[in-house]
Amino acid sequence: MGLLLQKIQKRPDRSPGVSAFATACGACAAFLCWGEGAADAADLSRALPTKAPPVAVTSAADDWTGFYAGGHFGYAAGFSNWTATQAGAATPSLSGSLDLFQGYDFSTGRGSYLLGFQAGYNYMLPSRIVLGAEADVSFPSVLGASQAIASPLIGQAIYRDQVQMSGTVRGRIGYAPGHWLFYATGGFAYSFDEFSRTQVAGAAIGGTAVAGTVENLFMVPRIGGAVGAGVEVALTPRWMARLEYLYTGYGSRGVTFPAGAQSFSSDLAVHTVRIGLDYRLGRDGIDPQIFTKGLEGLDLGTFAVHGQTTFVENYAPPFRSPYVGQNSLIPNQGRETWDATAYLGVRLWQGAEFWIDPEIDQGFGLNATTGIAGFPSGEALKRGESVPYARIPRAFVRQTVNLGGDTQKVEAGPNQFGGSQTANRLVFTVGKFAINDVFDTNKYAHDPKRDFMNWALIDTGTFDFAGDAWGLTYGAAAEWYQGDWTLRGGAFVLSTVPGSTDLDTTFSQFQWVGEIERRYELWGHPGKIAVTGFLSRGDMGSFQDAINLARATGTPANIAAVRKYQSRGGVSMNVEQEITSDLGAFMRAGWADGAIEPFDVTDIDRTVAAGLSLKGKQWGRPDDTFGLAGIVNAVSGVHQQFLNAGGLGLLIGDGMLPHPGPEQIIETYYAFPLFASTVTLDYQFVVNPAYNRDRGPVSVIGARVHAEF
Repeated sequence: MGLLLQKIQKRPDRSPGVSAFATACGACAAFLCWGEGAADAADLSRALPTKAPPVAVTSAADDWTGFYAGGHFGYAAGFSNWTATQAGAATPSLSGSLDLFQGYDFSTGRGSYLLGFQAGYNYMLPSRIVLGAEADVSFPSVLGASQAIASPLIGQAIYRDQVQMSGTVRGRIGYAPGHWLFYATGGFAYSFDEFSRTQVAGAAIGGTAVAGTVENLFMVPRIGGAVGAGVEVALTPRWMARLEYLYTGYGSRGVTFPAGAQSFSSDLAVHTVRIGLDYRLGRDGIDPQIFTKGLEGLDLGTFAVHGQTTFVENYAPPFRSPYVGQNSLIPNQGRETWDATAYLGVRLWQGAEFWIDPEIDQGFGLNATTGIAGFPSGEALKRGESVPYARIPRAFVRQTVNLGGDTQKVEAGPNQFGGSQTANRLVFTVGKFAINDVFDTNKYAHDPKRDFMNWALIDTGTFDFAGDAWGLTYGAAAEWYQGDWTLRGGAFVLSTVPGSTDLDTTFSQFQWVGEIERRYELWGHPGKIAVTGFLSRGDMGSFQDAINLARATGTPANIAAVRKYQSRGGVSMNVEQEITSDLGAFMRAGWADGAIEPFDVTDIDRTVAAGLSLKGKQWGRPDDTFGLAGIVNAVSGVHQQFLNAGGLGLLIGDGMLPHPGPEQIIETYYAFPLFASTVTLDYQFVVNPAYNRDRGPVSVIGARVHAEF
């Protein structure tokens, strides 16, 4: 019997919310009631002292006391009533209302959805009443509206009100029956809005506004109150999920547009429904392991959550610049970018996964991401904002069909469930994603959050893959892995016009991409070579046509004026080779049609790049990485003539190019872990930026901090 009791006491606790001690007591009681007869059980029970039943100890998942932080995604509907008063008038002369709600636009990726963060503290009483306090901040994709106004005094104008960011500081009270928490909440609310007035026609009497005058007022504060309710459930001892409704109302806010000689007064009310995830930071304080080891990812088998955040700072010191054009890099300039991404995945059926990656972005590349064809920061986007904003860069389904061969382990991570797959397989990806998620990948130079940062190193410079200003597109890709070979192909939509923020969802402008990859071993070390080709079909301009038009009109070359439906193609080669377990080498080379303008990436017609990546094991820091690489970019002769005629490309255009030369870049970086993040120090030296021997050379000093879970 003693042996049996020992075995029972060693049974693991499989019941959430019940302590191991309570489980062992329950098991002992069951054993004592089971035997050869009821009499034996009765005799044994009389021999044992009678005690009150033990009190169950609350498990970590049922204890709501402690600090937490997390993120949320929601959709908002906002309404604003406004009045406008002319300068010198005693009463308002115009009034109206704005509906700030916008549905999701598949072309622009914009809508009245929002992303944000929250943090707070809960305290659970013995009665399981939970008291708490929480603060949050939210960043919308777009929560705003415009209205046309007209009168004899002002002519015609457009008034716009848009929420740039908002937040609350609230108290919470609720009841927690076990894993669930039902609560009500209320408190202080704030927002920062952008107000703008655009003179469309006529002139404003008493002001200076004429047709085309735009007045913008940024980050204008509002204050108000918030009330709401929600429900939260503990998924694991660390992770909680919530569904919440909030109503925020703001008092009247007045702004003045001097050029338009008008004052506006408006209120604002917003209804928001949002879902969120919270991470328990600690019961009596913040767990120090969060700072040293980071957060634990969430994987419930059919549902997984990962996340990342990256901050990059770039600085270009003074350099020789005898003249500048619209797209010239400006000396002595610093810029930063920041983003935070959540990777949310669901297993759909055997081999199928759905992933959606809501993201918050902020910041600018150097000179608004212009001035160098091989741009120095892969984290910089063609669109920048000083205030963080929400977007959804990826939402796709991936289907894997195993065909046999050796079984390979798949590590869990961003946009990837853990598990296994066979060496021979088919993989289909459909939805919104980046083409370079699938094509032109390289182990040593591909991820601007972890390794090299230059655009012509993380991807082949001539690979003009379809995508909007953020490099994302809609399409489908298929991959066939067989032995040492992989074939890939896909079809994707281009942007509406080259370099646009909008995608051509009609598929009238599109791109085909194909790739063949061969994996091998060289002296016992793995390597691969891949050849990638693309063909774009869309409205593109020919450089010679733009030059001819400029000569005929005496104006700078304008590629947009000569666009017509035609094709542009290119081909590239991508090699990676492990030399030792700590040292790897890579090389890229590419060619693209230099007679027609690039569509979506950057202004490179020819490129060669090569480099090394070395782990720090030899100097006692195995988690450090040193990288060194060089790039040579070039454009065709007619492309040079177009730039010399004052033409503007996607990223470059100095207004003239009398002395062209190849753009030559050296990049080196050193990455090392710091607490739960990785810090990277980066340096790039650029000779002939934008193919211009008259400007530069340019040094770009960079620093990057990246963390993920």
